[in-house]
Amino acid sequence: MADISRDHNLSPMPGVVPNPDPALDIDKEHHHEHLHHSSLAEKGHTAADHPAYTIGTTFNEPHVIPEPSPNDDALHRRSLRDQRLDPDVEKKGALELEEKGSLGNGHASTEQEGIEEPQRRTFRAFYRRYRVFFHIFIGALFTGWWIASLVLHHHDKNWIIPFLFWLCIMLRLVFFYVPITVVTRPMHFVWRHTGVRFASLIPEKLRVPLGAALVIAVIIVGSFASKESADNTRANRAVSLFGLVVFLFCFWATSRNRRKIVWHTVIVGMLVQFIVALFVLRTKAGYDIFSFVSELARSLLGYAKEGTAFLTNPDTAQLGMFFFSVIPAIIFFVAFVQLLYYWGILQWFIGKFSVFFFWSMRVSGAEAVVASASPFIGQGESAMLIRPFVAHLTKAEIHQVMTSGFATIAGSVLVAYIGMGINPQALISSCVMSIPASLAISKLRYPEEEETLTAGRVVIPDDEEHRAANALHAFAEGAWLGLKIAGMIVCTLLCIIAFLNLIDGLLTWWGRYINLDGDYDLTLELILGYVCYPIAFLLGVSRQGKDLLLVGRLIGIKVIANEFVAFSRLQGLDVPKGQVSEYLSLSPRSRLIATYAICGFGNIGSLGTQIGVLSQISPSRSGDVSRLALSALISGVISTLTSASIAGLLVTDQAAFTS
Repeated sequence: MADISRDHNLSPMPGVVPNPDPALDIDKEHHHEHLHHSSLAEKGHTAADHPAYTIGTTFNEPHVIPEPSPNDDALHRRSLRDQRLDPDVEKKGALELEEKGSLGNGHASTEQEGIEEPQRRTFRAFYRRYRVFFHIFIGALFTGWWIASLVLHHHDKNWIIPFLFWLCIMLRLVFFYVPITVVTRPMHFVWRHTGVRFASLIPEKLRVPLGAALVIAVIIVGSFASKESADNTRANRAVSLFGLVVFLFCFWATSRNRRKIVWHTVIVGMLVQFIVALFVLRTKAGYDIFSFVSELARSLLGYAKEGTAFLTNPDTAQLGMFFFSVIPAIIFFVAFVQLLYYWGILQWFIGKFSVFFFWSMRVSGAEAVVASASPFIGQGESAMLIRPFVAHLTKAEIHQVMTSGFATIAGSVLVAYIGMGINPQALISSCVMSIPASLAISKLRYPEEEETLTAGRVVIPDDEEHRAANALHAFAEGAWLGLKIAGMIVCTLLCIIAFLNLIDGLLTWWGRYINLDGDYDLTLELILGYVCYPIAFLLGVSRQGKDLLLVGRLIGIKVIANEFVAFSRLQGLDVPKGQVSEYLSLSPRSRLIATYAICGFGNIGSLGTQIGVLSQISPSRSGDVSRLALSALISGVISTLTSASIAGLLVTDQAAFTS
């Protein structure tokens, strides 16, 4: 669980109607334990002390929250009496609960410990007693490994990845014994006496214009300072920059309420997107880090092949067929992700990402969590992280939650595209770049007009209802989930490709009566190519040959069908044996921009998925979800296209990102 609270004034903003739900009013909290909070929730606490929703937010069923026994009531009354006698007891209890990572229902926690396996409980007690020796051993082991790697492979292997790996482990071990405030307090002190004071010297009316001017200057200098290479000329970069401006202007012009736009979110979102792209696409350190991550993703394909070889034979496992190379990797990856989620590793990463975007872009905690989780676990699963809050989200938050899902792809299909031969660095960097882009574009299209419940905190609630019993249970459940996802992908692709060919057949039959046949058969691809031709031009696609038409087709296919079909066309995987796909003739620049442009879930099929998931989580909000879905789909598609524009601005070694 990530719970980061800040001192916020929770009084309603001028002109904003407060939330009418009395159950969410802090002044109406109880002194006794409650389904959604512990007895520590007392009146008079500040926003920073107000406990977040954590354990116990699922349905009050016997297997989730047991009925308290008379002995429990007696112990509870005695605990309350002790708190009244000793005011330090409450603070001590709160600190202990925070260390455990929860501010939830005490009975639920007790029950969870009570049903814990005896072996696991014994090992945990042994570990707690001698953990300092465990940590010394781990620290010494990885320090020796790091030093040995520097000595043995200083000249022939990358030293950045081992160093960062060692540094992360050592910092984690150190902060078991040293409070992290040792680092954060000096950082906050320096920030308050530098950045905050400098900003206070600037008149409030000039802060947004000056911030926008600074971002524009950074983008122009960062884009045009480097030398030209191949078809990455400054003229082509200027077209990409112009396209980025056009996208932003169109969303400003069609904004629901231009007066309510928080320009800080838009400006910082575009700046963060550009800086991430600059780090990945222009620096060796960024390229090496993302190359390492992509190499790990590639390795998953190899591990999955071993399982395929066991079930079939080694020759079958080496086939390049989608069913034998991609589907097993998806199943294994989903199972592995569920294991990481059980161990809490995935929540930790999501928490760090969400805290950064929450702090830097001034979005609500729910929005930050979903936007940060979408590239890791997908559009439906990311919404499940904030399930207790979905019923209380504002319309702008629902719009943002859906936009985040449409703007990026999930890790479960990332390995599938890598297996198809798409460049891993381009895919991974596109996912990360789309996080701030989705926040900026969504807030430009549908700005916040209401008071949000998670405006001052970032919360990832625990889900006791669906929590696995142990790591093996989590891995098995993940394998079953992976099988369902893989089956859904196979069935969806089969039906969509068949349906597209049906449409092409009808269009071709109709076109032959008006002499549209031969090399110019009337097909859906041909129509979409011309409809999306201007979009391909604005992205900065090479204007030589048929590149504009082909990339326009891919964008249209991605929106009408899905990104799987578009990527298969890009790689020429859908042509009969012996024929050569015309998409293989794309220039490196056009191929790179196309990779970024179609790397997202923004398609009509995902529209139904998003509506179904959110409506199932909170049936009372199904009407709002349906009304906002189309706007969120367009926002998600444009968020992905802005990443493509920035890639066209920055990538100079285009061949390295297209192979």
